[in-house]
Amino acid sequence: MKKKILLIATGGTIASKNSDHGLAPLIGADEILSYIPDVSQICRPAAVQICNIDSTNMEPCHWKLMVQTIRENYDKYDGFVIAHGTDTMAYTGAALSYMIQNSSKPIVITGAQKSIDLEITDAKTNLLDSFVYASDEKSQGVQIVFGGKVIAGTRAKKIRSKSYNAFDSIDFPFLAMIQDNRIMRYIPGEPYQEPVTFYEEMNDNIFLLKLIPGISPKGLKFLFEQYDAIIVESFGVGGIPASISEVFYELYEAYPEKMIILATQVAHEGSDMTVYEVGNKIKKECRLLESYDMTLEAVIAKTMWMMGNGVREKSGSEQVFYKKINYDIIFEVPNQN
Repeated sequence: MKKKILLIATGGTIASKNSDHGLAPLIGADEILSYIPDVSQICRPAAVQICNIDSTNMEPCHWKLMVQTIRENYDKYDGFVIAHGTDTMAYTGAALSYMIQNSSKPIVITGAQKSIDLEITDAKTNLLDSFVYASDEKSQGVQIVFGGKVIAGTRAKKIRSKSYNAFDSIDFPFLAMIQDNRIMRYIPGEPYQEPVTFYEEMNDNIFLLKLIPGISPKGLKFLFEQYDAIIVESFGVGGIPASISEVFYELYEAYPEKMIILATQVAHEGSDMTVYEVGNKIKKECRLLESYDMTLEAVIAKTMWMMGNGVREKSGSEQVFYKKINYDIIFEVPNQN
């Protein structure tokens, strides 16, 4: 018997039509399905609309709504396809990877660079590919399917703003490719040893501090006062520039309860703070978490998930942050003691 797959529509370009002020999501879930009539040959599809927003407006409350929808329907369906806007799709892929763990049923996120009602569009192919992948016996966990590529939810990044091949898998192979309704797997999924677990809480009281040359320490005290976690998007393999290092260290000492994570502005190959003095020195003096080869989207989502689910103290954060979830970190993290 064909698998039952639930389409969860959230809006995005795939569901957009022209309005007086530009493209806006106006197409509903059932209408989206009507554009791919061949899907009935692949599975038994159903559809539900949980919101209809431009993904620029995607927030953690919408992730929670997706998790609730999947949890409530988990026993009724064999897999799930989420139609989503592309601009924040990588964040959602990462967030759902932490919010829904050990799912033996596939949770596929897809979208398009062109609306599904256009004659020339990538929407129909992406959506049909997603149903093909969600209907396959070997599929599991949270993945993004786009442009014929299957990408682990924590490894995706939007690298092009207009082209159909908008997404890439950062420092990790594609899990599979899809062509002519056929799946070519490169990395077979290993069966989960634990039951599926759903998390609904995400603490978004975090701040992303992007370093620029000559950055001033003005405002640092405000960030430490106001936010539960600060992710520093540093240069290269990672370090804190001299212009803010003294104030940064003083604030780190003054606010020991704050979670500080150092990431990198470089898309590939990750951080390694031990290489240069500007990173090595501050890492020895401050017990910072480090992103290594995680994507920035995964770092942000994992921090929200950790803090939303009780991991607030530095002493317990390292074990959780460096635990591999859905291929999010491959680098062998040195002993932090």
